[in-house]
Amino acid sequence: MSITADSITLNSPAHHAAAPALRPDLRPDLRHDWTRDEIASLLALPFATLIFRAASLHRTYFDPNEVQISTLLSIKTGGCPEDCGYCPQSAHFDAGVPANKLMDLEPVLHAARAARDAGASRFCMGAAWRSPKDHDLDRVAAMVAGVKALGMETCVTLGMLRPDQAARLKSAGLDYYNHNLDTSPEFYGEIITTRTYQDRLDTLAAVRDAGISVCCGGIIGMGEDLDDRAGLLASLASLNPHPESVPINALVRVTGTKLDHAAPLDPLDFVRMIAAARITMPASMVRLSAGREALSDEAQALCFLAGANSIFYGDTLLTTANPAIARDNALFDKLGIAKQA
Repeated sequence: MSITADSITLNSPAHHAAAPALRPDLRPDLRHDWTRDEIASLLALPFATLIFRAASLHRTYFDPNEVQISTLLSIKTGGCPEDCGYCPQSAHFDAGVPANKLMDLEPVLHAARAARDAGASRFCMGAAWRSPKDHDLDRVAAMVAGVKALGMETCVTLGMLRPDQAARLKSAGLDYYNHNLDTSPEFYGEIITTRTYQDRLDTLAAVRDAGISVCCGGIIGMGEDLDDRAGLLASLASLNPHPESVPINALVRVTGTKLDHAAPLDPLDFVRMIAAARITMPASMVRLSAGREALSDEAQALCFLAGANSIFYGDTLLTTANPAIARDNALFDKLGIAKQA
């Protein structure tokens, strides 16, 4: 029997326990032809209908009571030449973030050990670059190899990559590369002018060709409309294969950035975006990412119900606040959520 979001009932095994992982050729819900109009219609569904569809698919592909834990460390902070309107690390804005040099290896490994001991299974390293210089990439490759030796999955976000640089990171043992699309192609120019949408797609292609898994998502709450949110998800879901990790971020408004006066995001709109991401990319990890600090426990619980199954764990997310580990652990206890091994 073909399992779809609409055919799962409360009596199905998937309602009571996680279904086993499906082989790629037996995944009827994996599509790469989602249209913007289809996704806009998803986002506009009655809330209960949308959440039911997303939660049903989530149970088909994942354990609904398990969340993957990642920790993110800024290994090179500030002074970025890009003009991303949301980012306090951009040299174009006076957001009080000083420019620092690339960290040395041992402090990075110390942070990775602490993250592992706190329950994180993936360690992500971010550098505020337009693109890495080759001599810096050698140092990052050493970090990747060192973190990998600790038994953790590795992820980096370093800006744009050439194919040879992606291959260098793959040889060091890199598991994931993060490079977000941020928003729809049409709204992109309102947020960033120093690199194009195609630049981002080219980096994703280089990463995929090197055999590295892709972590790619976007940000909502930057002034975009429903059609732009649908356009972002359509761009992500058209990638073949889908990104293995899809971080959905809510804008963190930082004084001094271009978007510091953006209107607050309705938490239920954020939940809707999580649900639509789960429906359009059902086999991907959907990460409840930046902006969690402003979400109530109830809003986060709805996000997990809607299909989020990954979070960033730790008090700081690059240069902005993230919920305290103790708060996350308390929430997991209340919801009966286990950390993925």
